[in-house]
Amino acid sequence: MTLFIVVTIIVLALLGVPLFAIIGLAGWVSFYYADIDSAGIFIELYRVASSPTLIAIPLFTLAGFIMAESKTPQRLTRLSQCFLGGIPGGVPMAVLVACAFFTAFTGASGVTIIALGGLVYPLLLKEKYSKDFSLGLITSSGSLGLLFPPSLPLILYGLIAQVSINELFLAGIIPGLLMIGILGLYSMWMNIRTDTPSTPFDFKSARAALRESAWEMPLPFVIILGIYMGIFTVTEAAAITVVYVFIIEAWIYKDIHPVQDLPKLMINSMVLVGTILIILGTAMGFTSYLVDAQVPMKVLAFMKQYIDDQITFLIVLNILLLIVGCMMDIFSALIVVVPLIVPIAKSFDVNMVHLGIIFLTNLEIGYSTPPVGINLFIASSRFAEPVLRLYRAALPFLGLRLAGLLIITYFPALSLFLVDLFQR
Repeated sequence: MTLFIVVTIIVLALLGVPLFAIIGLAGWVSFYYADIDSAGIFIELYRVASSPTLIAIPLFTLAGFIMAESKTPQRLTRLSQCFLGGIPGGVPMAVLVACAFFTAFTGASGVTIIALGGLVYPLLLKEKYSKDFSLGLITSSGSLGLLFPPSLPLILYGLIAQVSINELFLAGIIPGLLMIGILGLYSMWMNIRTDTPSTPFDFKSARAALRESAWEMPLPFVIILGIYMGIFTVTEAAAITVVYVFIIEAWIYKDIHPVQDLPKLMINSMVLVGTILIILGTAMGFTSYLVDAQVPMKVLAFMKQYIDDQITFLIVLNILLLIVGCMMDIFSALIVVVPLIVPIAKSFDVNMVHLGIIFLTNLEIGYSTPPVGINLFIASSRFAEPVLRLYRAALPFLGLRLAGLLIITYFPALSLFLVDLFQR
């Protein structure tokens, strides 16, 4: 019976059936043949929907959509260029920072490549960086901000794994900075090796760029400090963020029309949220069957025949998650894989907060991993370049990010330092 369900899922997926329908059907069939009331699926959906933290997802999503529709990408790119362009490798560093900031709020790397790619690609070429380097940098940077608050995948992992979202927000900061630092050092080395001229710092331009972005730049710091100083919760931070973003974009910058643009942005953002929630609900229902059938325990028993230590388990986990990251979008991957891996990781004494950072680091790398990483195809379409060229361009950055992944995986203190610091 299990084999039949697995084969059916694979066939339906190949036929293009929506993921929530596949998972829901698998859950219903499994419950039916196990003589368990299929209402369990809807009970899990209700449990997810009643989570008090859940409201943060649509609010942060709407804030990200508003910023993507406005001229935030242009202001952010100009600010980063003005302050970082004067150092060796400064322009690529500015691209890394801008992309990370933008992805942290939109939660979608494809949006970052589309929104910022047209701005930063000509800028990199103008600064005499090679086409392959520029394409690889933008493609890899598209998912770079997923470890920074208020990243939607961080919130989603916290909901599924029942881990403190506040702790996850803290845990992602140092690993995220590490990834930016590794790629930034590579950019500096490329700048020095090719003798690419740096853009001199201009105080007047920097001051003008800072003045333009004065309303947007404090936002991530307000969110982080507000949460950890106990001023507001994650949900309240999400509500404050969406109201603040709407006010500055609609009435201060006037990039968004309150009547013409807001309803469209609300619809588009809630379609994304609805997709996530319906997959989450059906997946949690199916997961409850898998737990009842002791599938994770059977998988654990099988693994322990070959794996008997945490280090080997983490190696296998990284390989698995890189494959999942290239095959599925990050939201579906989290919803489907996290419930299965969490009990196994606990048996190897892996910290659940650290596990979340490992998950997201793998999945963000998977976005630009050949042969089927989605960012490779988005960049290929956006820049009208053959996907094979994107493969070649992304490989050096992929190698560097894998090195960063190994550091994050085997030095859990990087993820847990700020968490432990704020818990004292």
